[in-house]
Order: sequence, then structure tokens, then C-alpha cells
Amino acid sequence: MTISASFRARPTVRFLFARPAHFLALGFGAGLTPVAPGTFGTLVAWPLFWLLQPRLDAMPYLLLVAALYIVGIWICEATGRALGVEDHKAIVWDEIVAFLFVLFFTPRTFLWQCAAFALFRFFDAVKPGPIRHIEARFRGGFGVMVDDLAAAFITVLCLTAAVLLVRMLGGPSGFGAVSIG
Repeated sequence: MTISASFRARPTVRFLFARPAHFLALGFGAGLTPVAPGTFGTLVAWPLFWLLQPRLDAMPYLLLVAALYIVGIWICEATGRALGVEDHKAIVWDEIVAFLFVLFFTPRTFLWQCAAFALFRFFDAVKPGPIRHIEARFRGGFGVMVDDLAAAFITVLCLTAAVLLVRMLGGPSGFGAVSIG
């Protein structure tokens, strides 16, 4: 599918509510935004994280994210097929699930979470090196989901390096205590 095809197939509110898979794949409606739907989809993960994280221990949380990832393969495939564009810009479930993963490993302060958001959006949009290779190699719902998971892993690696650096330097003001988990 080409980028121009992605712009021709514009999902509507009617499409959003036509199937549960579409509703989830389009991020509860966040994917319908005409500008930067991936950014809006990523933002959806934040309140979900704030809702889930205090209620779930580490293992149930990560198992839930894994389940959302597996379900995402199917819903993204079904929605992409219905739109006629495999990885349509309105499909943002991949961003939501990947950022839920990132937030789990991010220190629980607003500034660190903003840094995580910026890094994740950068890696997801620019798709440097290995992410671009992964995106080109895989197709279908798995392809839609896996490149965002790769961006999430790289984001977590960069955040971990930043946390270690901040600890070594004594921590700048505003970033608070640097602890993960």
C-alpha cells in the first residue's frame, strides 16, 4: 500500500463504531484526528497507564500488555483490511500498547514520562535503522504492531541510559527521585 492510498481511505465515526476491532484499532477515536493521529494515540496510553499501574503488580501488568499486543495483531490486521490500507495512519492501537510498555519502565515522575513520550514519538516517527528494517520486513497486523514494539524497546534503552546518567550526575532539579518500578 502506498502513502497516497493512506490519505484516500479516511475512516469515519461510523467506521469507528462499526466493529469493536475498529474502535480499538483507532484508539477509541484518537486515530480519527486529522493531524498526528499517532501522537494522539500515544497520548491515550497515558491515562490508561495511570488507571492500570496502581491496580496491578508488575507481572499482571506486563501480561496484560502482552495480551493487548497479541489482540492488537488481529484488530490492526482486520481494520487495515477494512480500510484497504495495511498500516493506515488512523490505526493507533500499536502506539497505545507500545507506550503502555514504555511507561512501565519509566520513572514515575511527570518529566520522565514526558521525556519517554518525546523519545517514543521520535523513534516511532523517524524509524531509525533497525526499526525501519523491521517495518519493511513484516506485514499485516504483526507488521503494524512490531515496529512500534521495536521503537518502545529502543526508547526504554535510551531512558535507562538517561536514568543511569542522571544518577551518576546527582540528578537535575525537576526530575525528582530516579527510581523505576
